[in-house]
Amino acid sequence: MSYAPPRLSDRREGSDGETSVVTKVRPQTKRPPLYKVMLLNDDYTPMEFVVHILERFFGLNHAAAFEIMLTVHKKGLAVVGVFSFELAETKVAQVMDFARRHQHPLQCTMEKE
Repeated sequence: MSYAPPRLSDRREGSDGETSVVTKVRPQTKRPPLYKVMLLNDDYTPMEFVVHILERFFGLNHAAAFEIMLTVHKKGLAVVGVFSFELAETKVAQVMDFARRHQHPLQCTMEKE
């Protein structure tokens, strides 16, 4: 292992004439928590409407949207995606608003992953 002396810009001279090295401490950063966005099954919202929502608001292709819709239908709910808090909150609001405007009781929720 080779020794590399500190750069001159990192050296400080104390009052007693000795040179010391200044080190910078980087704060530990945490990744922000992620949130699961889920669709819940109901007996009234048409399957085609759910597929349309998945394609429009989550950018899924038809095949992927159809698979998730079937999961919602068979299991009662499905995770549609995992997002930051702000993005998850926006997706939930968009889906709920769109469903209400089309008079469907579709429920979309989010929870911390």
